[in-house]
Amino acid sequence: MEPLVSIIMGSTSDLPIMEKAAKILNDFKIPFEINALSAHRTPQQAMDFARGAYDRGIRVIIAGAGGAAHLPGVIAALSPIPVIGVPIKASISIDGWDSILSILQMPPGIPVATVGLDGAMNAGILAAQILATGDEKILQTVKEYKAGLEKKIVKANEELKEVKFEYKTN
Repeated sequence: MEPLVSIIMGSTSDLPIMEKAAKILNDFKIPFEINALSAHRTPQQAMDFARGAYDRGIRVIIAGAGGAAHLPGVIAALSPIPVIGVPIKASISIDGWDSILSILQMPPGIPVATVGLDGAMNAGILAAQILATGDEKILQTVKEYKAGLEKKIVKANEELKEVKFEYKTN
């Protein structure tokens, strides 16, 4: 089994966040890999990874980073495939805003799809949706997942009917 998605992160301290993307991909039965890769500490490895990802069969990259958060942008600059950035509220972070802005504010020509702070779960779902544009099996899995979300809300509204307050009208 060869990976279609690569999950990368600036360091293994990001794993508690990034494993949420891995869980989604695993649940959707999408092969993936996980690696630590730093734009600052291993720049040559980051460059080699980005330039070789497509030839290795990778079709989407999910890149998480905190603080200055340059990893997603560097990878996007060097790779022709979609990069989804996950800003992470790191211990050195300024409430996560530095990570968000570092990933979100890319220059023209270097797009990075950016999810919310610590939003690796959504990054996994977005990666699945990107792959689903060319894969009927993944498309069906995404549709089933979304239908499950709808069922959760319908069930929640049924349960809310049982909550009683003197002035509640529904």
